[in-house]
Amino acid sequence: MELPGTVALVTGGASGIGKATCERFAAEGARVLVVDVDDSGAAAVAADVGGTAFAADAGDPDQVDAAFTHCVDELGGVDVAFLNAGIAIGVSDLTTLDEATYRRIMRVNVDGVVYGLRAAIRAMTERGGGAIVATASLAGIVPFPPDPVYDATKHAVVGLIRSVAPTLAPLGITANCVNPGMTDTNIMGEDAKRALADLDFPLMPASQIAEAVVHAATSGVTGQCFVCQPGREHLAYEFRDVPGPRTASARGRVPPGIRDDSKVFEGFPNP
Repeated sequence: MELPGTVALVTGGASGIGKATCERFAAEGARVLVVDVDDSGAAAVAADVGGTAFAADAGDPDQVDAAFTHCVDELGGVDVAFLNAGIAIGVSDLTTLDEATYRRIMRVNVDGVVYGLRAAIRAMTERGGGAIVATASLAGIVPFPPDPVYDATKHAVVGLIRSVAPTLAPLGITANCVNPGMTDTNIMGEDAKRALADLDFPLMPASQIAEAVVHAATSGVTGQCFVCQPGREHLAYEFRDVPGPRTASARGRVPPGIRDDSKVFEGFPNP
């Protein structure tokens, strides 16, 4: 995909990675719909990039659908959907986790991606294809004890995107994740930023993640998780296949992602 002349919809576009990606998309020649629950913030970013703003809560299915409908009606379609809205709660001790806090992070980080993915697929199917990118996290592929529920939500995003990618390929739609490490955004509190600075641990600028998003949207690959770390180029994470069954009845039916390491399968290709 070439970005000039395309239409990009970005959730959580009023700040951080979303804002940086809106700026990058616009610089590449795309028309941008900035979607955020912060309507004034979205309007400010849209004004800066020559785009359009739409106020919507990523965790509300009706509002997400309305954002995509607005994009189609006003900008002609959706070529790229960057599902970026997300929050952290910073609760390491699950015994102190209250129901409201748990539901709040799940509805934004998981429900928001599901609703955005559903709306994007509908819009892109009518358009004949497109690219979907979701913000996961390094916490989506490694443990993160300081915020295990946040970690769980990002593992969910990784699993969702990797699972849906093969079904979208025949529709001409790619689906990928970006998995940033520590990034200088509002999701990280000032105390955490100072602590990392004291440890001389570098934070990535949001623009570095925006570069990975553009690559994920335009490269033509699908089902990948692009890991972003300070001082490194983004790269696709290599997931290892899990061991397959050792039963003759399973021969020839090993699904993708399952390693056939049994003598039973010698001479039979893994489908």
